[in-house]
Amino acid sequence: MHSHDHSHHHHDHGHAHHVTDTVDGRRRVALAAILTFGFMIAEVVGGLISGSLALLADAAHMLTDAGALALAWIGFKLAERPADQTRSFGWARFKVLAAFVNGLTLIVLAGWIVLEAAQRLLDPQEVMGSLLLGVAILGLAVNLIAFRILHGGDQEDLNMRAALWHVAGDLLGSVAAIAAALIIMSTGWMPIDPILSVLVALIILVGGVRVVRSTAHILIEGVPPGLTIEAIKSDLESELKDAARVDHIHAWALNESKTLVTLDVEAGPGACIESLRQDVKARLKAKFQIDHVTVEIRSKPTRTP
Repeated sequence: MHSHDHSHHHHDHGHAHHVTDTVDGRRRVALAAILTFGFMIAEVVGGLISGSLALLADAAHMLTDAGALALAWIGFKLAERPADQTRSFGWARFKVLAAFVNGLTLIVLAGWIVLEAAQRLLDPQEVMGSLLLGVAILGLAVNLIAFRILHGGDQEDLNMRAALWHVAGDLLGSVAAIAAALIIMSTGWMPIDPILSVLVALIILVGGVRVVRSTAHILIEGVPPGLTIEAIKSDLESELKDAARVDHIHAWALNESKTLVTLDVEAGPGACIESLRQDVKARLKAKFQIDHVTVEIRSKPTRTP
């Protein structure tokens, strides 16, 4: 996808990739937000006139989506800012925070739809099937376009994934509304509207929980997935002959693509401290693809007290 002209400047090249992905992500999210917000207004009008909860639930979902996409856009925009005196890592983690908030809104939204559906089942309302069908089909078209725009972006990016989950929920909401309209038009059975709304709510809930879990793990400085402290320790101790002992290992992630590690290494007898430091960094880069490492080397005590 990207050109590899500057592969000899590996660090700069990685940064250039990151900036390109961020700008691309920002554009995609902005486009999806405009589409979503524009159609949300049409759904509110259609939902109020037709009396359909499926449409109003989808409209509420689209409103939170438009907000979520706007938040994702801010996340991408801030992530482009360089580090400064008070933020030595820049704003890179704001995207994770934006995704976390988006995940929480999905969970809250799912709860609201379920409560509203429960009330509708106790007190069924008349729904205009033909109007519901028309608006739902239009909604499906808009959501498919928004989904296509976001799906072309970087799928490793948690911010992009959270935005994608929002739009995927919308897509399913439109499908549910179409199904509700067809059933109401052919059978006149009104409870199908809130029942299908609950189904959409459950799908939205799954997406929200997944996004919250992965972002919360980063925010509480958890060890990145696929990496273990034990694996780092045993690899370095077995592969580097001058590393007598490796301990005090801390591994965490700044965002979904940048892992940071700090560790202490006890040097073996006669080891060159600087060479060992470079060897540890090179090994972590080669084996675990970690290039942000802080290594503290200590000499082995000559005698134990």
